[in-house]
Amino acid sequence: MLSSAALRRWSWVHKWSSLVSTVFMLLLCLTGLPLIFHHEIGHLLGTEVEAPAMPDNTPRASLDAVLAQAQALHPERVVQFVSQAADDDKVWFVTLTPTPEPTNDFKSVAVDARSTDILSRRPVNEGFMYVMFRLHVDLFADLPGKLFLGLMGLLLLVAIVTGAVLYAPFMRRLAFGEVRRTQSPRLRWLDLHNMLGIITLVWALVVGATGMVNTWADLLVKYWQYDQLASLLAPYKGQPTVPLAERAPMQRVLEVAQAQTPGMKFAFIATPGTAFSSPHHNTVFLRGTTPLTSRLLHPVLVDARSAQVSAAPALPWYLTALLVSQPLHFGDYGGMPMKILWALLDIATIVVLGSGLYLWLRKGAAATRSAPAASTALPTTASLEGYP
Repeated sequence: MLSSAALRRWSWVHKWSSLVSTVFMLLLCLTGLPLIFHHEIGHLLGTEVEAPAMPDNTPRASLDAVLAQAQALHPERVVQFVSQAADDDKVWFVTLTPTPEPTNDFKSVAVDARSTDILSRRPVNEGFMYVMFRLHVDLFADLPGKLFLGLMGLLLLVAIVTGAVLYAPFMRRLAFGEVRRTQSPRLRWLDLHNMLGIITLVWALVVGATGMVNTWADLLVKYWQYDQLASLLAPYKGQPTVPLAERAPMQRVLEVAQAQTPGMKFAFIATPGTAFSSPHHNTVFLRGTTPLTSRLLHPVLVDARSAQVSAAPALPWYLTALLVSQPLHFGDYGGMPMKILWALLDIATIVVLGSGLYLWLRKGAAATRSAPAASTALPTTASLEGYP
């Protein structure tokens, strides 16, 4: 049993970790809610790309013909990535940028994998879902914004853990989840805040932890390049990036990579000089076919000139953790039932955060009208205030 002094210390940590992070966590919960249903919203808004119906045995066009169609729309740009959706191989998505380096200035072109017809060249860096995504991921501040949100996620985890510790003594004389409806509105909100906080405890820990890991994605990829790719690229030391005119056909690159990893499905290709490749390789990423392995990627480094496989290294544990955390963060593992569950828990967390902020503001208003109470209002997960 915690002493009074220990409870005060836990209460202080909980209060300030909550206060600092609450507004940003509210923003993340509000922007994350539509992102859970981004595919469904895309269909509703007509922004999802769908290939026209053709017979199942319609042959696929060469990937080089697909890239030529996309390049013709933006001849001043270079192809950075080529990808396909996990559940639809009838559409190629080609990302073109001014240079191979990472940038937010990109064009995305959707090309029919059979006819090479252009299906869409709608800008992807505008619209409601784009604004929600950028606010949720980096506050429109790129890497500094991601790292800042990662810090807020860490404070949220601290608030959750300290709130759980404080919940036990608070509920010693109350039934689990009891809401004292006959008491003042502030006490009713306090009980509701604590009840929803403890119900969403595990979910908030999972989503908070995976969200924090996701903010480190850029740094983890850079470390992977420094840690593992550097040794694989030793034979290429001092050589410049392979010029476009000297690169092997992309269709051959794809076939070589797929032959190296039979039984796996294509995910995307990163061209030479981009964030996920080296200056000398097309890196082909493939995924497994089971619900879990479909989230994990296996890279195959194919020499950009000779189209020979240079290496097919397994991803290190930290990138595997990143790949597993991304779909778990948005509830992408279990189809629509899991998305609905994630949305309900997200809404409950919004209530927890909003009620915590309300309790703190009400306490501050009450303190200006009368002598401060001995207890302390806590904005998330649990509170000692109202303890019988």
